Amino acid sequence: MPSLLSLRHYSHDLLSHSHDHAQLVFGLSGLLDFEIAGHGSQVIRQTLAVVPSDAQHACGSKRGSQCLVLDVPSESWLQQQLGKHLDSTRRLLEKPAALSLNPAQSQLVSWLAASPINDPVIAQQGAALLLASLANQGVPAHESSRLPLAAVDAHIDQHAAHPLQVSDLARLAGLSAARFHVRFLSETGQTPMDYVRQRRLNLARQLLQSSNLAIGEIAARVGYSSQSAFTAALSRQFGLSARALRLRRE
Repeated sequence: MPSLLSLRHYSHDLLSHSHDHAQLVFGLSGLLDFEIAGHGSQVIRQTLAVVPSDAQHACGSKRGSQCLVLDVPSESWLQQQLGKHLDSTRRLLEKPAALSLNPAQSQLVSWLAASPINDPVIAQQGAALLLASLANQGVPAHESSRLPLAAVDAHIDQHAAHPLQVSDLARLAGLSAARFHVRFLSETGQTPMDYVRQRRLNLARQLLQSSNLAIGEIAARVGYSSQSAFTAALSRQFGLSARALRLRRE
């Protein structure tokens, strides 16, 4: 089995495989498409995928993705390192899951990614800390009391120039499109697509006020093929034209 912790860059179409140990894949940057036992999800910053031992899974990233990967060691290592967290860790690793990280867990992942994880002490203690934290605090995205809005925002920003569907965002939370729509409306007071439109227009306003890009180029970057439709949307959202917004540089 490879070392406990490793940094991996994915830049290929989906490749399918399995291995005789469980694995945790933490998103650092980019977007990694993941499919485990026929269930699709996406791994981005502040999320991870749990891959049980011997589970057939596929992963790939056409635009590139960097991840921190924890290859879970043997049962004897778990018993030695995890103590009272052993049973909850076993349950965590039993079935495929998409997880959202809390802020402290996200900071731990970032710290480890920037550390010399080839050092056996850092690797072993870091892996044990991650497992213990997830076993007690990590909540499957589809069971979380809150939707992973940070992950949703990151996905919208990364794909602002391309068509987005509710199903694309629902995969981040491990929910059906219908269930995601209901949850999203309840938590934010907006439909998912209204939220996407507003975030795109906020991004457009930032670009207008912080860059010299042509208005047509900005329109394309936030998903509008028609400059007139783009300027009309800006006017409805902010009460100002694109040129007027540009004049309001801070």
